[in-house]
Amino acid sequence: MTIYALSSGMGTSGIAVIRISGPETKNVINKLSNGPFPKPRVATLKKVNNINKTSMIDEGIIIWYPGPNSYTGEDMAEIQVHGSRAVIKSLLNSISKIRGCRIADPGEFTKLAFQNGKINLLKAESIGDLISSETDIQMKQALKVIAGNNLKQFEKWRGDLLKILSYMEAKIDFPDEDLPTDILKKIKNISNNVKKEIKKTLRDKKIGEIIREGFKIAIIGPPNVGKSSLLNYISNRDVAIVSEIAGTTRDVIETHLNIDGYPVILSDTAGIREAKNEIEKKGIRLTLKKAEEADLKIVILELKSQQNQRFLKNFMDKKSLLAINKVDQSTLKIPSSLKKYKPVIMSIKREKNIDQLINKIKNKLKSKLKSDENILITRARHRKNLTDCLSNLENFSNKNESSDFDKAAEDLRLSCRNLGKITGKVDVEEILDSIFNDFCIGK
Repeated sequence: MTIYALSSGMGTSGIAVIRISGPETKNVINKLSNGPFPKPRVATLKKVNNINKTSMIDEGIIIWYPGPNSYTGEDMAEIQVHGSRAVIKSLLNSISKIRGCRIADPGEFTKLAFQNGKINLLKAESIGDLISSETDIQMKQALKVIAGNNLKQFEKWRGDLLKILSYMEAKIDFPDEDLPTDILKKIKNISNNVKKEIKKTLRDKKIGEIIREGFKIAIIGPPNVGKSSLLNYISNRDVAIVSEIAGTTRDVIETHLNIDGYPVILSDTAGIREAKNEIEKKGIRLTLKKAEEADLKIVILELKSQQNQRFLKNFMDKKSLLAINKVDQSTLKIPSSLKKYKPVIMSIKREKNIDQLINKIKNKLKSKLKSDENILITRARHRKNLTDCLSNLENFSNKNESSDFDKAAEDLRLSCRNLGKITGKVDVEEILDSIFNDFCIGK
């Protein structure tokens, strides 16, 4: 089957790119254009017609990539035309009438590239991350993975484990032969070194996942203390409805921001109080869940509130910043019970001291996402497979001590398998759909 799709963004643009891949690609070009067939990898200006060649759709560039030397490993072409909605619709409609052609699924071009051995699974994932990156730090992280730095480290660990597995297999094949002392020592040293390095990698504070997904900040507090006003101020637009009526926000409202180059997901939550109805109960449950999942909580209170101590007890921890709002409405002094949390004393209405809170947020971002080490884990599945690998290595070490070689070798095989799942060496079919469904159509 030959697939095709618009690879450039939807909407009116100067240029639109339609990508085609599969055995009918050459036939598609012949049916849509006249004259000599384009030379491989040479941009060729041609009139692009409908398949009956009764009318011209546009004049554009056709580039022919014969397989296997193409992105997908199959015969492939790109047709560049003007980005008019009418032109794009007409061209896609013409291709759809050619036998053996269908519209591509999300990420299917990159999935083909992986399945045909053109790229590894880490690179495939990071191409998707690069396309969806919104900040410099996300872009740079994706490019590092695409460059192959992470692949080299995972493959090194796997190579080390395969080496000692070969020693174990030799012992199983020739049970009467004892392994030399230096080989036993080498097995122990290599496995211990790999375990040590994996443990160190797993202690990365999930920096890679946070950069990829966004640093989650939840604004929490009682009703009507200024949570929605703070969200609107930091977002520099009216994201949430602001009202004097307590309990206006019933659901979690999220906005994606770029703060000093760091990706941030800022959430305004329902005011926490004794719920008056089922809808408010659901909103408060969502708020508590967001607070638990957040990388940083902004606890916002006002001095006159009777709930302050309860909020401080329930929500103030190492992941929290305290802000006291509506200082323009109060002449009360800040009690010592609040002072110890080093709160930002501010007035969102008068735009007073909000910059202090934003600076504190920036400092939290920098301290959380700063790392001198190469970030290896960028997705939850990488972490799970590394954790499983470490667990199997621990089991291997325990059995190795008791010279139970058959069972120890199986633990070692499982460890290698866990590392192979990260790079796409083994058993990846079950995770391919979940990875490539996140791609846009045409990539």
